[in-house]
Amino acid sequence: MANLTLTGILEKMTGKDKDYRYMATSDLLNELNREGFKLDVDLEVKLSNVVIQQLDDAAGDVSGLAVKCLAPLVKKIHERQILEMANKLCDKLLNGKEQHRDISSIALKTIVSEVPTSSIAQSILVSISPKLIRGITSQGMSTEIKCECLDILCDVLHKYGNLMASDHEVLLGALLPQLSSNHASVRKKAVSCVASLASSLSDDLLAKATVEVVRLLRNKAIKPEITRTNIQMIGALSRAVGYRFGAHLGDTVPILISYCTHASENDEELREYSLQALESFLLRCSRDISPYCNDILHLTLEYLSYDPNFTDNMEEDTDDESYVVEEDDESANEYTDDEDASWKVRRAAAKCLAALIVTRPELLSRLYEEACPKLIDRFKEREENVKMDVFNTFIELLRQTGNVTKGQTDFDESSPRYMLKQDVSKVVRSVNKQLREKSIKTKVGAFSVLKELVVVLPDCLADHIGSLTPGIEKALCDKSSTSNLKIEALVFTRLVLASHAPSVFHPHIKAISAPVISAVGERYYKVTAEALRVCGELVRVLRPNIEDYGFDFKLYVQPIYNAIMARLTNQDQDQEVKECAISCMGLVVSSFGDQLSGDLPACLPVLVDRMGNEITRLTAVKAFAVIAASPLHLDLSCVLEHVISELTAFLRKANRALRQATLGTLNTLIVAYGDKIGSSAYEVIVVELSTLISDSDLHMTALALELCCTLMADSRSGPNVGLTVRNKVLPQALTLVRSSLLQGQALLALQNFFRALVYSANTSFDVLLDSLLSTAKSSAQSGGVAKQALFSIAQCVAVLCLAAGDKKCSSTVNMLTDILKADGTTNSAKQHLSLLCLGEIGRRKDLSSHTHIENIVIESFQSPFEEIKSAASYALGNIAVGNLSKYLPFILDKIDNQQKKQYLLLHSLKEVIVRQSVDKAEFDDSSVEKITNLLFNHCESEEEGVRNVVAECLGKIALIEPGKLVPALKERTTSAAGFTRATVVIAVKYSIVERQEKIDEILYPEISSFLMLIKDHDQHVRRAAVLALSTAAHNKPNLIKSLLPEVLPLLYDQTVIKKELIRTVDLGPFKHTVDDGLELRKAAFECVDTLLDSCLDQVNPSSFIVPYLLSGLDDHYDVKMPCHLILSKLADKCPSAVLAVLDSLVDPLQKTINFRTKQDAVKQEVDRNEDMIRSALRTIASLNRISGGDCSHKFKNLMVEISKSQSMWEKYSSIRNE
Repeated sequence: MANLTLTGILEKMTGKDKDYRYMATSDLLNELNREGFKLDVDLEVKLSNVVIQQLDDAAGDVSGLAVKCLAPLVKKIHERQILEMANKLCDKLLNGKEQHRDISSIALKTIVSEVPTSSIAQSILVSISPKLIRGITSQGMSTEIKCECLDILCDVLHKYGNLMASDHEVLLGALLPQLSSNHASVRKKAVSCVASLASSLSDDLLAKATVEVVRLLRNKAIKPEITRTNIQMIGALSRAVGYRFGAHLGDTVPILISYCTHASENDEELREYSLQALESFLLRCSRDISPYCNDILHLTLEYLSYDPNFTDNMEEDTDDESYVVEEDDESANEYTDDEDASWKVRRAAAKCLAALIVTRPELLSRLYEEACPKLIDRFKEREENVKMDVFNTFIELLRQTGNVTKGQTDFDESSPRYMLKQDVSKVVRSVNKQLREKSIKTKVGAFSVLKELVVVLPDCLADHIGSLTPGIEKALCDKSSTSNLKIEALVFTRLVLASHAPSVFHPHIKAISAPVISAVGERYYKVTAEALRVCGELVRVLRPNIEDYGFDFKLYVQPIYNAIMARLTNQDQDQEVKECAISCMGLVVSSFGDQLSGDLPACLPVLVDRMGNEITRLTAVKAFAVIAASPLHLDLSCVLEHVISELTAFLRKANRALRQATLGTLNTLIVAYGDKIGSSAYEVIVVELSTLISDSDLHMTALALELCCTLMADSRSGPNVGLTVRNKVLPQALTLVRSSLLQGQALLALQNFFRALVYSANTSFDVLLDSLLSTAKSSAQSGGVAKQALFSIAQCVAVLCLAAGDKKCSSTVNMLTDILKADGTTNSAKQHLSLLCLGEIGRRKDLSSHTHIENIVIESFQSPFEEIKSAASYALGNIAVGNLSKYLPFILDKIDNQQKKQYLLLHSLKEVIVRQSVDKAEFDDSSVEKITNLLFNHCESEEEGVRNVVAECLGKIALIEPGKLVPALKERTTSAAGFTRATVVIAVKYSIVERQEKIDEILYPEISSFLMLIKDHDQHVRRAAVLALSTAAHNKPNLIKSLLPEVLPLLYDQTVIKKELIRTVDLGPFKHTVDDGLELRKAAFECVDTLLDSCLDQVNPSSFIVPYLLSGLDDHYDVKMPCHLILSKLADKCPSAVLAVLDSLVDPLQKTINFRTKQDAVKQEVDRNEDMIRSALRTIASLNRISGGDCSHKFKNLMVEISKSQSMWEKYSSIRNE
């Protein structure tokens, strides 16, 4: 049937009537696009011939439709037909009539792009490539034909360059001479064509192409326009092949710089192309461009202000801060000249400088000395587009400063942040001038600069608020201002208000508040929402605390309230505006409620009403939390009951964020207004919150238990509340305490809950203690209790005992010691728990009144069960914390005398040391002396466990007594025993903690003697040094900054697979390979990962990615994981360095995602491999986010491969959406 239809269509297509032909071609297109469409061989030939014939149809719309038919047709016919069509089109293109040339070209491109398989593509290329090359190289060919052939060849090479490897040399030979053609259009197309070819060329041919272009550039006799083409060619080559061009920079960069500086005065294009090529080198060949960075920096700074046709009489910078309103007529000195193209050079210089800033964090301090003043000066640029680029370049400088100095607190004079601080007043002066300009675009750019400045240096504008206020005012009030400008001005105002001290703004409140309040009434919702957010910050600034001081805020209360109330009551507006109005009203009521006593009865019910609306209820709940926490203690009686009942109902809702906010708000309300809320309401709340207590959501559990404690602590809650808690919450709490997940805030909340239960009426201590202890018993339903859970139970028992008073506490301790005396040989959870409970109670209370308790505990060291021994050492250490003078000598004495129990006793000692606070340690000098000597004696122990405990003890004592320990540790870095050297370095690792400590200044000058052990011949010592470096980089980056230039190459060296550390173990029937260097490599990569967060400016990513990261991506599972994280981080922070080597990174990633485990692999192996694949896909997703990644053919092919496999694409999509 289909074939009959087609025969009819084909007849009409060859008819004389143009409309018939059009309709028939349209029908054919619909038929071809139909699913399940099939052709027989005869029809195929006919159809192909007719479509090719239609391309020459005199009616343009018919030939246009015929081209559209080619796309589906190519997918439906055999290879022979496609080839025939391609050949016919080629002949038409080269020998046909001029009017048919365009359509033949478009048709040929369509066929090339729609070919269904690469094997067909291969045959087409074999057939048409020689013809296209003839079209390009033959003498008599017209320029138009050459351009069409180059155009098609460019498409072909872009898509199938890899398939044409055998023709690459011929193609190159044909294309390079075209760069010297006399026709600009041919030269331009040849540049694109060579660039498309370059990405699939071998290194040798790429070198050949580059050498040829460089040879032409060295020839000073050739025409300037051909020189320009060759410079464009260099830039295009670099963009096409990325890092592979690095090898040729030695030839090209000096030539480009010399052309730039020696070009004739009006050859702006030559300069522009040279700077663009240099920008491309910076972004793509980060490693190889390093030696030329200084020259490029000087060049860009010279051409940033290159303006030969214009002399600026305003050079001397006037310090006039006054705000002059300009007349409407154009400024007299405005210079315009359509012929002047020097702006292109300045724009290219700004972009090249931006590339330098983005790719070279290590040059940041120099950039501040040399580039920053120049950039600030160029804000006065007269060409608007260039000015935007100057702004963007300066913003990149600010962002890079933020990246590099993140987490640093103290700044010396060479720190980029310190240098930026010195320039703030210049920036503000220069930006203020821009804010007076008429152009909206300029003002938006100026606010972007200020915004970024406040993000990087939050409190830097304190002295400049007065000079910036008129600019904000003008942006918000001027009739010509666009929404975009208003939003930028408001965002900047919000950031400034949030990051500076309130008193700074008080002299300028009138000028700032009026335009912001009027912006709340704007029609465009985004402006309104932003204005409301600014109002929220303004409220905080107007009245930072309730005690009155100096500033009269009362004038502003009513205008702000009225503006927000108008928005709050308006129903038909955007959700964002509704939410902002609710939040802002919450802040207004909590800060100014005492001034608004007449308005509250009108305003509060509106907020309650918003709680009833599903879209706005979460925001309203949070607003009530702010109001309830107000120190003004406002009268909420008109809505309180309604609010409490609404909130109680919200505890049942599925929305987690809503339940969380509700628990917090209820807690605040009950603390502030408990006297107004009845006991019956409390009972309902307790019943609702009891359902939220479980280990599936510990954050929610912590909030629910805190609220429960607040309810029980309220003296007005009646006996029924206590009863409800006991019946509803206590069973949940006793289930929770058995959870192995319990920790942090939830565990603290649970302890407070038990403490509150003891204090609250009608709950017996003994019953509570019994029920707590019995949770540790293993039951038939729930099995045994996890080890982690026993610690939680013990902590709750200790809190319970202390809350119940000395008498109860004492009887409990006696009961626990009796359990221990009963029978030490059975492994009962009872004994285990008793030891942990004794430890927890002993830590909080001196147990020396119980004679021989230490001996009873130490008896358990004899137990045959490991967990009982470990619990006993924990208990002994913690009991010693309660009374150091009695128990510490006992422990030290035992360590010396009992070799067999050493490890356990050292753990007890560790508990004692770790529990001491650094400032109020209760050790006397002789104890410290004894402890350190004893620890140093055990540095060389054969057991790694003992050495680790010793190192941790030494590190923690070093925090308490740095003056004695740092020199003692340093002395042992030269010890002959490798284990001793490793132990002292690990000790230093434990002494580098996040907070500021007195050890810091003592350790700073000495740290190199520890970290330089990364050169040690013993791999255990090297690993210890890497771990210490990693901890320092995370906690105190400033300790190691100055060492990094020396340490980094040594660290990178630790990431390499060392053959001498791999050994084969003969296990009889099979051999097993053991890699002793694996842990060291893993630690080294993890250390680099940490350094990327804290010391990015010191790490030169280009020299690290290849070869070190590249080898890590192909290493063992344990090493690949951190390497994937590093690569994702680099893709985000240093995209240009990653782009430069993207091709080489594809292979290891592809290998990882395609790896399949053996048929007989165990589940653990399969799961590990699955994690590995997901980790690699996560990295690929990060790489895919880099702009410019599409210039890597390999990466594009990898993405195509992933998209073709359904299971892989599903994994990739879920990871990308995380």
